[in-house]
Amino acid sequence: MSDNFRALRIHRIDDQIQAHLEHIGMDDLDPGEVTVGVAYSGINYKDALAVTGTGRIMRTFPKVAGIDLAGRVVHSTDPRYRPGDAVVVTGCGLGEDHDGGYAEFARVPGDWVIPLPEGLGLRDAMVLGTAGFTAALAIHRMEQNGQCPELGPVAVTGATGGVGSLAVDMLAGLGYQVTAVTGKADSSSYLQELGASQILNREELDLGKRPLEKGLWGGAVDNLGGDYLAWLTRTTLPWGNIASIGLAAGVGLSTTVMPFILRGVSVLGINSVQVPRELRLAVWARLASDLKPAHLGAIATRELTLDELVSVADGYLAGSVTGRTVIRVSAGS
Repeated sequence: MSDNFRALRIHRIDDQIQAHLEHIGMDDLDPGEVTVGVAYSGINYKDALAVTGTGRIMRTFPKVAGIDLAGRVVHSTDPRYRPGDAVVVTGCGLGEDHDGGYAEFARVPGDWVIPLPEGLGLRDAMVLGTAGFTAALAIHRMEQNGQCPELGPVAVTGATGGVGSLAVDMLAGLGYQVTAVTGKADSSSYLQELGASQILNREELDLGKRPLEKGLWGGAVDNLGGDYLAWLTRTTLPWGNIASIGLAAGVGLSTTVMPFILRGVSVLGINSVQVPRELRLAVWARLASDLKPAHLGAIATRELTLDELVSVADGYLAGSVTGRTVIRVSAGS
């Protein structure tokens, strides 16, 4: 384990947020029982907010960014982990309240660490990352609440993003008929490859205004929020579930109680940060088995290094990125 290693740290200087790729030591990292040699990380919307300073993701500075990591344990005072163990960490405050995955080494609390399930490699784990975990958590909770293919097609909004792409693939693999809703007119071939049976251009949708519109969806995974989430509540069939994940189209929600009391529609809030450990273990186990996407290679559209990370962050804020970007943190990965 090196006493001097590279990390992308976020600083607040004269009330300006700045990202610097620099060399730090183990003493610079937040405390934890498990030290991991980081092989891969990924880029999520939160990471782009943190790196660009557009959103105040962090409360203290300096802080290593990166809300995902996968690698191997190099030291542990927690008896559950031994040097060489392959592990993954997502959420839990990583890269927000605690030094994150954009460094060659990370030190984290033992309860945050998930043993890499058999059937997943370290790189695969970061093609999934927080995006894949969030999509899987949404599907897991929908199914706990009665979601099944017989209820009807599932709509996925923001379908070309990380969460959306992975949700399309996972749902199709489970036998659901998937309708992908996207603002990218040129993405049809990509979404069809992932398993979407229907593709709707969100700019051409008639969202309607009535408390209840014609029922179209057995359920939905929504990455947009705002008027699109309201539309989904009005168009979901009886007993369908809507997993509310994102807010790219707004934080407001203008709807009525009619879908909930007349059709039994449920809106499930999906928070991938604060997840009980047993549930986190269960979802990762499914990510290596029945929810493992069949098209990880197509979804991982880019692999970059720490040196290249900052230059691509703006694309995530603009919503112009398709699929997932893997960050190769260690040169030996």
